[in-house]
Amino acid sequence: MISKIARRNKIKTRIRGKISGTAARPRMTVFRSNKAIYVQLIDDLAGKTLVAASSKGLEGGTKVEVAAKVGQAVAQKALEAGITEVVFDRNGYLFHGRIKSLADAARTAGLKF
Repeated sequence: MISKIARRNKIKTRIRGKISGTAARPRMTVFRSNKAIYVQLIDDLAGKTLVAASSKGLEGGTKVEVAAKVGQAVAQKALEAGITEVVFDRNGYLFHGRIKSLADAARTAGLKF
């Protein structure tokens, strides 16, 4: 039986083989821990993080609601930096719950993906 972490790493490797971020269209990657959620916009060609946001310091609500706040925050920072379009990297996580909430909030705040 394959472990949960091994399964996620296998999916993550398969996804990363297909997508890449550039300065014009960076990769929006999500990391989810039990307590927090982090998101970065990465230029893979230069190997630099352009914009980052996390749930550290945000309070109130469920984990899904906090993830939506992080999605709005990263979209706002990206638009201020002149980034309107990204490639979404769910990082091996299933697209539901906190990941879906973050993505939907980023879309409604103005990011295109």
